[in-house]
Amino acid sequence: MPDLIYPRASVSNSCRRRGCGRGPRGALTGFTVVELLIVVVILSIVALTVVPMMSSAAGIQIRSAANMIAADVEYARSMAISRGQNFRVEFDKNADSYRILDLNGNVIQHPVKKGFPYVVNFQSESRLNRVDITNANFNGTQTVEFDCLGSPVNGGTVNLQAGAVGATISVEPVTGFVSISIP
Repeated sequence: MPDLIYPRASVSNSCRRRGCGRGPRGALTGFTVVELLIVVVILSIVALTVVPMMSSAAGIQIRSAANMIAADVEYARSMAISRGQNFRVEFDKNADSYRILDLNGNVIQHPVKKGFPYVVNFQSESRLNRVDITNANFNGTQTVEFDCLGSPVNGGTVNLQAGAVGATISVEPVTGFVSISIP
């Protein structure tokens, strides 16, 4: 029986001109330098957009926490006005938390989360767990209290830190105006 001869695969001239993947001797060819450079440029652009997004997570958390504290201080102030009695916000920088208390020192119920006390702990909330309360100073205390007219008994500031980003929430002593400063 004669030996079977398998025909050698040949590449047509038109396929060679278009670069079908085989070189002149039938070996597979690789990527050109231009193709590799295009891939590197695309990866560099993607990396340049992803890195700032990752580093801004702390910035987003600090803004959210500062807005939350400002809103809750304003809520305590409006509760003091509407109920005609003192309300206060007590900060605990060691636990990175705060709570809203009534005239008798009892934690009030949260208006949205029915049946829960109005306590906010940044460490237990995954969306704010990078935020630390570094200082709360209201005339030597960690508590800002509002009288029945909405004026603070003691003005002061709360300082927050998340990574390299910081924020300060200020309560003006006479007016009770709440402002946020994020450098």
